[in-house]
Amino acid sequence: MPPPRPLRADARRNREALLSAARQAFLGGDSDAHVEDIARSAGVAVGTLYRHFETREALIEEVYRTEVDDLCAAPGVLLNEHPPEEALRRFLLLLVDHAAVGKGMSGVLESIMATDSPVFDDARTRMAGALTLLLDAGSAAGTVRDDVTGSTLLRALGGICGMRATEGWLAEARQITALLFDGLRTRIPQSS
Repeated sequence: MPPPRPLRADARRNREALLSAARQAFLGGDSDAHVEDIARSAGVAVGTLYRHFETREALIEEVYRTEVDDLCAAPGVLLNEHPPEEALRRFLLLLVDHAAVGKGMSGVLESIMATDSPVFDDARTRMAGALTLLLDAGSAAGTVRDDVTGSTLLRALGGICGMRATEGWLAEARQITALLFDGLRTRIPQSS
């Protein structure tokens, strides 16, 4: 099967406007946002929305996938700008913030949890891979333990971010993440 043809400039703009409008609605906690409202916010007709996304669930998946794409692009940028240990610390906090974003989308994400969509498995795999990249860089630099995997660290963060239902959870999650990060760091022995 040949690869899909690239979108025309106007179609690409419409698609981006739809994703932006949907992201704003979903992240704002409007889990009941209708496709008509999203299309109106994007400045396009409902038919245009359905040309890009067959179902509301396909739109939700793409919004979430875009969030994960942005998140998983961060380690490369962070490693270019910071030492590996600091890049890891910053990425851990980005993952906590991603959970906060997910809280805003939790209602709409539930609509695709019951489907056979691979979007969550793919996201977990990619996030664990991003963590592995940072852990490996820190281990090679001698500043991060070498006995923790990206998937194990992602599970630990999942537990931390599972507190989302409680008031003030984000500040506490960041504090617990700082403790987790401290446990990942390699200690340089003190000379006596």
